[in-house]
Order: sequence, then structure tokens, then C-alpha cells
Amino acid sequence: MSVNKVILVGRLGRDPETRYTGAGQAVANFSLATDESYKDRNGERQKRTEWHKIVLWGKQAEIAQQYLKKGSLIFVEGRIQTREWQDKEGQKRTSFEIVANNFRMLGGRAEGAIGATAGASASGGGTDFESPAGSGGGGEESIGAGGGGSPSPEISDEDIPF
Repeated sequence: MSVNKVILVGRLGRDPETRYTGAGQAVANFSLATDESYKDRNGERQKRTEWHKIVLWGKQAEIAQQYLKKGSLIFVEGRIQTREWQDKEGQKRTSFEIVANNFRMLGGRAEGAIGATAGASASGGGTDFESPAGSGGGGEESIGAGGGGSPSPEISDEDIPF
């Protein structure tokens, strides 16, 4: 048995960039920064930032393009995928990316997240977007009810992007 699962919480380093395959399927790419704080040998607090390449497919890619922006705080669930390619000099290169099958916008509306389910009031809850496992993206989204926080305006069916 083997497991390839990644869970990250971080901020977008750039706006999502969306392209379309020849078959018309959307694919979005963006970078995600995660931070780690630790004390060095001298007891000084240090901070290390890791950058991750994130790939979203299908409807998720379109939603990310519409709602995510540089600095947005998100939760990402997916798998690590290795990609091999040749650079301009013909050298073989390897890069690692996270192919997301689920993401959740965290934080309030000011950070780019939309509200919760239609008719519910939430400001800091976030929204889930999930693909069925093994589908490669493009599945139905499930919207999770948001957490507490101050009330926001009611959301009508016209406000929901799908």
C-alpha cells in the first residue's frame, strides 16, 4: 500500500494563471508559500518559506481564476506529481508540483473568499471546492458552511458562481 497525499495552508505568491487544453479543459497554475518558524542554535527565531507549485483542473481552475488572488490564504489538498522536462539548453530538469483535488478559501471577504452556502451568513468561513478522487479535476463542488464571525449580507442564488 502507498499514499501520496499533501495538505498545505498558505498564501498565493501570484494570481492564478489559467490556460485551456486542446479539449477545452481549464488548468490553473499558481505558487503557494508556506512558512515555518524555528529557533536556531543561538536561540534566535528564524523563519523559512517554502514555495509550492499548485495545479488545478476543470471547474476548480475556473473558480480559482475568478476568486483567488496574490496573498489569498487557502487550504489545499492533493498529491505530489513529478514532472520531467528539458530546458532551453537541452538539460533534463525535474520539478515537483501539487495537483490539487480540493481547496478551501480561508479568511474573510477582504482576503478574496466568498461567503458560505446560499442564505447562510458567514464572513470568515471559506468555501470548499473538491473533485472526485481520481477524476483529474472538473467534478462538482461542495460548499461547506462557514464558521462564525460577523454577519455578512445574505447571498442569493445569483451570487453563487456555479
